[in-house]
Amino acid sequence: QVRLVESGGGLVQPGGSLRLSCAASGSTFSIAAMGWYRQAPGKQREFVSVITGSGSTGYLPSVKGRFTISRDNAKNTVYLQMNSLKPEDTAVYYCKMMVASNDYWGQGTQVTVSP
Repeated sequence: QVRLVESGGGLVQPGGSLRLSCAASGSTFSIAAMGWYRQAPGKQREFVSVITGSGSTGYLPSVKGRFTISRDNAKNTVYLQMNSLKPEDTAVYYCKMMVASNDYWGQGTQVTVSP
């Protein structure tokens, strides 16, 4: 059974940085596509970034150039480096694993960007 555990969220001032981590259990991590999504209060969950098993990446246009997704297959962990954070980045951030036609979600980590 796959388990995803996010960490690294917190309160940061505008312009600041955070690095989110998502540690995955199981043996399929290296071939899985890993994604980050976020959900702000009163809004639907939205895609933020993805990295495939081969290392290709994609980003939500509003975070491109500020956020960087990466993975360490030896540690079964995916990261989201978030720089130049804005108040509109405030949300619960979720990790998602996509493998063998199955999707798995973590429990989320809160990111709050506020003066």
